[in-house]
Amino acid sequence: MNLIDWIVLFGTLVLIAGYGAWKSRGSKNMEGYLLGNNRLPWWSVGLSIMATQASAVTFLSTPGQAYEDGMRFLQFYFGLPLAIVILSITAVPLYHRLKVFTAYEYLETRFDLKVRSLAAFLFLMLRGLSVGITIYAPALILSTLLEWNITITSIFMGALVMTYTVSGGTRAVSLTQKYQLAVIMAGMMVAGGMAFFKLPDDVSFGGAFRLAGEMGKLNLINLSFDLTDRYNIGSGLIGGLFLFLSYFGADQSQVGRYLGGKSISESRLGLIFNGLLKIPMQFIILYIGILLFVFYQFHQPPVFHNLSLKGKAMKTSYASEIKQLETDYGKNFAIKKEKTKSLMQAISARDAEQIERSKKEIKPLQRSEIEIRTRVRTVISRAVPGANTQDKDYIFINFVMTRLPHGLIGLLLAVVFCAAMSSTSSELNSLASTTTVDIYRRSIEPRREGVHYVKMSKLFTAGWAVIAMMFAAFANQSENLIQFVNIIGSLFYGTILGIFVTAFYLKYIKSNAVFYSALLAEGIILYLYFFEREEVAFLLYNIIGCLIVIAVSFFFQAIENAIKKAPR
Repeated sequence: MNLIDWIVLFGTLVLIAGYGAWKSRGSKNMEGYLLGNNRLPWWSVGLSIMATQASAVTFLSTPGQAYEDGMRFLQFYFGLPLAIVILSITAVPLYHRLKVFTAYEYLETRFDLKVRSLAAFLFLMLRGLSVGITIYAPALILSTLLEWNITITSIFMGALVMTYTVSGGTRAVSLTQKYQLAVIMAGMMVAGGMAFFKLPDDVSFGGAFRLAGEMGKLNLINLSFDLTDRYNIGSGLIGGLFLFLSYFGADQSQVGRYLGGKSISESRLGLIFNGLLKIPMQFIILYIGILLFVFYQFHQPPVFHNLSLKGKAMKTSYASEIKQLETDYGKNFAIKKEKTKSLMQAISARDAEQIERSKKEIKPLQRSEIEIRTRVRTVISRAVPGANTQDKDYIFINFVMTRLPHGLIGLLLAVVFCAAMSSTSSELNSLASTTTVDIYRRSIEPRREGVHYVKMSKLFTAGWAVIAMMFAAFANQSENLIQFVNIIGSLFYGTILGIFVTAFYLKYIKSNAVFYSALLAEGIILYLYFFEREEVAFLLYNIIGCLIVIAVSFFFQAIENAIKKAPR
């Protein structure tokens, strides 16, 4: 990075954060601080919802996911439009009619305080972990690439977000997210465009698309239904439906965004706007990963994308082994590149026989490439004990740092920071509102003036930000980041959704039955994750948790009714 990159990066971040803090200052009541005085138009609601989902993990990890695994991750979002329609009909008018600050207030009206507190607690656990990952993911990768201290990187990001979120609450979040999302999408499109323009002159956009398809990367739809497969049409439609119902209907980080709408219609339009655009946006981000894959068919990629970690390994006695593997990798790539050119020529000539011959010649070379990369990861893990050798999350940002001109590097790093800031600000705001409304005001200090709760909301925002920064400084990733975030959500969303479905539609069920069934459901989900994770795909946790809450609630309620009717 040079001076231009630093000016672009810090100028973008400070301007957006400063603007948000200045424009939203002065909220003196709960309605203003937590709901933005219900003045948000539908487009602002929709953009805020999209920006809340679009964390840095999305833009760092999703292209790498597509590069390694193709487009099938898109199936994860197929249940989203149906979930949005259901919630627009049911949840949105209910929340507006009750004039609640959080989704969990409704549960006390429907059940009692313990059910409300349980749902709020599960949300705080879920979102408290997620906000740490939201900061940690970009902090880890940026600190690795730029050789920054991860603690300093995490504190910088968290403090910047905390400044304007504490200052202006929901309105500050919505104001800044519009500009953050604009920077994010512009930067991502620029990166994708650069990957395409760096392809050989004879490779057209359609040709790149076809080449990716012939090499197995456009695997959009998988019609098989396998419980152990994370991404297929069944898990996407059914598991995704349940996940998004809970995310948009019972997660305060999203509910809080549309509670600030001017009216029921504005909130509905904002949700529908998000539902219509989310899948195309995710397709674009995944396709950027496909363009990187095509680019690296003609330009030799690193044998290991985490260059900083590889550099540490090269300072050990394993350096000669890694160098030999790099040499083997380069020889394999040179042969594969020529075969890929032949495949591209056959695609351009529409020569089906030559396409099949070229694909058969390329497949063993692809297997050799994977084998060499696997051996490199093994050697590096021995050279640097305890290091995480999963490098998918570094593919996109490594391309940015090594292949883009100065100025654009600063812009793309600003994209990472903006994405982290946009989702973190929503999460901190939702954590603070839930802590203030559902825990502090309800159970600890129920009889204070409104200005007191605004001050406490700001204090809780700062407190959660500090916790998130601490988590980010000491956490250790265990999966591809985009999957890890979704796994954490699936551990809690099913139970929370089961509580809300029971509350909305099953008036027969009372508080004790749903409370104890929710505890049982959460215990089973945690057991599946820790002891049976290879047998059941994580997306199905949402269905399992929800159905357990509903089914067991009926059973517990029947027992409770029988006991009441039994002669004494």
